[in-house]
Amino acid sequence: MYKYSMRFISKNIIKLDKELSDLDIFTIDFIKILGHYTDYVLVSGYVSILLGRARSSEDVDITIPKMNFDKFEKLLTNLKKDFYCLNAETDQEIYNYISDKIAVRFAKKGKVIPNMELKFAKNRSDMLALKTKIIIQLGTIDLSVSQLELQIAFKEQVLKSPKDIEDAHHLRQIAKGKLDVELIAKHKGILNGI
Repeated sequence: MYKYSMRFISKNIIKLDKELSDLDIFTIDFIKILGHYTDYVLVSGYVSILLGRARSSEDVDITIPKMNFDKFEKLLTNLKKDFYCLNAETDQEIYNYISDKIAVRFAKKGKVIPNMELKFAKNRSDMLALKTKIIIQLGTIDLSVSQLELQIAFKEQVLKSPKDIEDAHHLRQIAKGKLDVELIAKHKGILNGI
């Protein structure tokens, strides 16, 4: 039987007790390396999946602050021990892609999926996601994820696909009574036109 429980510890911390999926393990393995070099925020569909939505995904979206090439190269050196980049080969190519606002994808060596779609924060919503992130405590691991109100607003105001609307609905249901609905509306105003 699938084990899952969620508890809101505070406005910014959710304690999650669940059996780890392959996607969770992949994400944790990536974060364990990334977290030594930079701040980050997990965004988009994986947030809903992590919080119990039953749907599949082949990728995880993650945003990091822009960094210089030297620091990024050190990150890549450690990532490349277990991961490889799917859409660029050399460290300079990878950095050029991400600097040009093109996400780069990383998968475990020998695999294509799942993969991590990594991008530098490039606009107001990305910066807001980094600034307002919350923590999901998953056993001994802390994952930084997009604030639920921002996640809902982005999916309902910007993305609007059926899958995204369903993700937002799921987040509204699992966090019922814990969400700041005025903040969702405020975020929608900020995101209008993105």
